[in-house]
Amino acid sequence: MSFASRVNHLKAEGAYQVLARAQELEAAGRDIIHLEIGEPDFSTASHISMMGIKAIADGKTRYNPPSGLNDLREVIAEDAGRRRGITIDPAQVVVSPGAKPNLFFPAMALIDSGDEVIYPDPGFPTYEAMIRVTDGIPIPVPLVEENDFSFDLDVFDDFVNEKTKLIILNSPGNPTGGVMNIDDLEHIAKAAQKFDCWVLSDEIYMRIAFDGLDVPSIYTLPDMLSRTIIVDGFSKTYAMTGWRLGFGIMPITLAERINLLLTHSIGCTAHFTQFAGYEAVTGPQDWVDEMVTAYQQRRDVLISGLNTIPGVSCRKPRGAFYAFPNIKSFNMSSDEMANLILEEANVALLPGTSFGEFGEGYLRIVYANSLENIREALERIGNVLSGLDNL
Repeated sequence: MSFASRVNHLKAEGAYQVLARAQELEAAGRDIIHLEIGEPDFSTASHISMMGIKAIADGKTRYNPPSGLNDLREVIAEDAGRRRGITIDPAQVVVSPGAKPNLFFPAMALIDSGDEVIYPDPGFPTYEAMIRVTDGIPIPVPLVEENDFSFDLDVFDDFVNEKTKLIILNSPGNPTGGVMNIDDLEHIAKAAQKFDCWVLSDEIYMRIAFDGLDVPSIYTLPDMLSRTIIVDGFSKTYAMTGWRLGFGIMPITLAERINLLLTHSIGCTAHFTQFAGYEAVTGPQDWVDEMVTAYQQRRDVLISGLNTIPGVSCRKPRGAFYAFPNIKSFNMSSDEMANLILEEANVALLPGTSFGEFGEGYLRIVYANSLENIREALERIGNVLSGLDNL
């Protein structure tokens, strides 16, 4: 059977492949600790869930505007603007079923065949997928461990040019937990202005930041409002992954085009889900802070434990809920190491190459799990790696 070239390159995300193997082992009686799926282990807060239930009971199960309910767009604009210190017009907000449509549809609206798109590597696999689906040319820029997994700016400067249509950023980042500093963002912003290209800033983890850090956004820099798209959502901040609710913030003229793409694809985001989202934004926020505090405690235990394992080193991530330990001292690939740890230590995690070629030599570990499980995973991993030779 022949398929269009735009889909021939697509492949499954590595996390789901590892999950499938881990579930096979569990079915065979193995006790697997799951540190592979990037999902909060907390439940959606009860006041949000109850609002969703009430909305269904009240008949909020109808079609609604493709860009989302006006009331929700208004509170998103106010909240997102206040947190970034800027003013956002509700007409700039596009609500979507999850954040991914606000990744794909701006790419479809902006990228023509042959346009170059710069994106982080290691990075979220959907970035490369959406570039290729739109017939753009993917240009991966390595993230540098020594620079808190921000762009290698020398490589970036070599690649950005008149053919660059879009620059994709992700901070705090998946899979590294790195946060881009303001100096790097200013450097990238100047390049975007010089070559008249767009920036898509994936800020889905912005509120999951540690040690009192305020995560900077390129959107707030001078002359960037007219060329920047923010992608955010409810999955990570509010533990609402299955509710499928995200949003984009962008210039109004682009938002109008995305509205048309939504109209002719998904139609609209679920009605009742948006009422739950309204409650999430306008309701109590202390539970979000408590969740972030728990992530920070888990981060500290995990990073300390990883750095006691001979041959392993790991920078302390400043956001999200991922650790990206360096395992280059061992004489094996990231895939081999991840497989060994799953099969021998019964701990499911991902090879860095699940996120691009520059992820070789690293593993991704999700610490959205209990302290008890994290400590047990560290012991199991340490026991397996202690029997290996490292350079």
